Amino acid sequence: MASTSTFPGAEDFVVGLIGMGDMGKMYARRLSKAGWRIMACDRDDKYEELVKEFANHPNIQILGNGHLVSRASNYIIYSVEAAAIGRVVAQYGPSTRLGAIVGGQTSCKDPEIKAFEEHLPSDVDIVSCHSLHGPNVDPRDQPLVLIKHRASDESFSKVETVLRCLGSKHVYLTAREHDRITADTQAVTHAAFLSMGKAWHATKQFPWEGTRYIGGIENVKINLMLRIYAQKWHVYAGLAILNPEAHKQINQFAKSTTELFYLMLEGRRDELRARVYAAREKVFGREDGPKWADKPLLPDGVVDRFGLHDPGGGGRDPPIPNNHLSLLAIVDCWSALGIVPYDHMICSTPLFRLWLGVAEHLFRTPGLLDESLRVGIEDTTFRRDDLQFTIAASGWAECVALRQFETWRERFAVTQRFFEPRFEGAVEVGQAMIRAVLESEAAE
Repeated sequence: MASTSTFPGAEDFVVGLIGMGDMGKMYARRLSKAGWRIMACDRDDKYEELVKEFANHPNIQILGNGHLVSRASNYIIYSVEAAAIGRVVAQYGPSTRLGAIVGGQTSCKDPEIKAFEEHLPSDVDIVSCHSLHGPNVDPRDQPLVLIKHRASDESFSKVETVLRCLGSKHVYLTAREHDRITADTQAVTHAAFLSMGKAWHATKQFPWEGTRYIGGIENVKINLMLRIYAQKWHVYAGLAILNPEAHKQINQFAKSTTELFYLMLEGRRDELRARVYAAREKVFGREDGPKWADKPLLPDGVVDRFGLHDPGGGGRDPPIPNNHLSLLAIVDCWSALGIVPYDHMICSTPLFRLWLGVAEHLFRTPGLLDESLRVGIEDTTFRRDDLQFTIAASGWAECVALRQFETWRERFAVTQRFFEPRFEGAVEVGQAMIRAVLESEAAE
């Protein structure tokens, strides 16, 4: 019987997981530890491997396919990539147990909900969810979106009860609200880091090995870029390509990057400064306004100690001034689209809070923003990298606009292979960085 059960019949309640990737396994382990019975499956070729992996987990039973999971479970979670959700639900949805509850864990709800509506029996309730963090992040106190799409209050309450053992903060949204907010908080952030990786790959450099990318902001750029490229390509492709709300964000990010880079190339100092300061006011507020007095997201020095040059000290040499085109473009993009990132903090990921925190640091630290604009106009130290970053941002935007999954996968994979030798250490440093930020938030 589940230790967290609060509804009649909980002792016989079975949770089914179709898809045992990293997130599926995390859910299986945490829910089973709380006492829930788990029936799970993945592709045929993974069956034997999963049986061995979970042989010592008495509450987790690996079944041969999604038909068996669907027939045996009271609550079924589809934990598959967004690009495959339609095909997988079409295959297994008709086998869903009478009166069951079905949901999905994809990062984009538009194709997920359409698949459920098309392929699930009408007597099935639909309650979807999305943990807004990666599989290696502790889910406690992280946002967990719950979407009551087609369900009774009783069914929704059961889902809440089952997922309460994750210790996450429940956020209640519609599918469309979810996609809009995740696009606002994740699509452009991911595009920035993906473009950084492509730029450094194109110039054949490991930025932590040189003397140009040193210091707190650079630590965040390098570690989180590596963190993203260490993940599976479909995690980011699905959110960008299948989420209709993400297309305009990624297109605007590429446009902002290109236009700001042109202003730097052409030496149009006054126009660049006016545009960046207008974006600062729209996103962060006026210096004499109430928002400006709020505490910064990142306490002083919290990310300085996480450099790959010297993990204990955060760098060997003083930082070299950088124009931080990626941060300028993100804030310009938010400004152009009327996005106020603070409005979505309840649904923010640790990665987003880190990136917003360093953007805030750049735009609100006296003298730092003016220094970045000066470098953009006068200094060519980062000009080659900025050119490749601009090209990469436009490339990702075109890939999204054309809905090219295969092109996305190839673009991602070739850069992933370039950085792969350093993933292990970078992921560890990135995890420590995120923990430090979360601990600083908890201490507030």
